[in-house]
Amino acid sequence: MDAQEFDDFYAASFRKVTGQVYAMIGDLDEAGECVQEAFARAWAHRRTFGRVEHPEAWVRTTAYRLAVSRWRRRKRGERAPDRALALGEAIAAVDESHVALVAALRQLPEAQRQALVLHHIADLPVAQVAAEVGAPEGTVKARLSRGRAALAVLLADDSGLAGGGVINA
Repeated sequence: MDAQEFDDFYAASFRKVTGQVYAMIGDLDEAGECVQEAFARAWAHRRTFGRVEHPEAWVRTTAYRLAVSRWRRRKRGERAPDRALALGEAIAAVDESHVALVAALRQLPEAQRQALVLHHIADLPVAQVAAEVGAPEGTVKARLSRGRAALAVLLADDSGLAGGGVINA
């Protein structure tokens, strides 16, 4: 993958992947940092990265794993809080329904949340979600069903967002 192809891929995918990781972890700043790091890693390995079958899935998975690793470090107290030192970037306002959706997703078990985000927000078919999370398709379908039912209850209480069918973020 040459520099122009990578730039085009980055431009087309960064916001979408950041939104997906944000929906999975519930922290927009952390999601942005992890996605940025994932793209930096992809750039460092661009010669082999160009042969990856689903590059966006690779970046998303890498960013999610980075977020989990960072969370674990914070929980152990090994990482000093550096938020106050970070430069703030202007970020577009987030729709209230999106905030409600992310808040509801944070209340779901991690496996259900991940399946819902990958299937409905990343728009991946069940088979690809199963491959990405390393679970059988039947398990992914069960997680989707249970997750949608739980979201319907959580969102019905908040703002009547349930019952809309497809989840949009």
